Amino acid sequence: MSVEAPKTPNAGKFGRLVLLVVLAGFAYLAVTFVQVWMASNNDYRGKADAIIVLGAAQYDGVPSPVLEGRLTHALNLHSAGMAEKIVTTGSNQPGDRFTQGFAGYDFLRDQGVADADIVVIVDGSNTWEEISAAANQLKPDGRTSVVLVSDPYHSMRAKKIAEELGLNAEVSPTDSDSAAGQLARETVGVAVGRVIGFRRLSNWTP
Repeated sequence: MSVEAPKTPNAGKFGRLVLLVVLAGFAYLAVTFVQVWMASNNDYRGKADAIIVLGAAQYDGVPSPVLEGRLTHALNLHSAGMAEKIVTTGSNQPGDRFTQGFAGYDFLRDQGVADADIVVIVDGSNTWEEISAAANQLKPDGRTSVVLVSDPYHSMRAKKIAEELGLNAEVSPTDSDSAAGQLARETVGVAVGRVIGFRRLSNWTP
């Protein structure tokens, strides 16, 4: 006759604890997803010290469609009197002759924006580095209120990074569509960044 091993009460408690942690994690991600989606639909139209255009690909000095969309949106905000300064950001990829920041500057200048109104940032290969470099340029001049221009799905993470860097940030995204996969990726990025810090997260994400 076989004898069953006695059940350990602690095993049941541990299982319930694991289940609660998993459910809490799913709830946290669900709430963060809603926040990311809501941020993607926010469009600030007030005043600011500067408009920061986050970088995207350029091709031998010519902005990609994504970057051109961001620059055109920033140009419209600038023309409407939102801010005196437009900050273009982004470094170059290995082998590139031009940086994203310079490609943005060239585009805006060709559209009639005065040199004095454009701040060119050519440091930064990810969102944290771009906003950090912009903050280092703007804050000594007392410019701390900024409007971030990027694609909609990117809005919340960009805003949180800017706030972590001591900027008073709002977002005005382009009118491009956000795919479910992009929103999901940003949800994970924001969820993790709020736990470990966005600077550390920048080592893992673009």
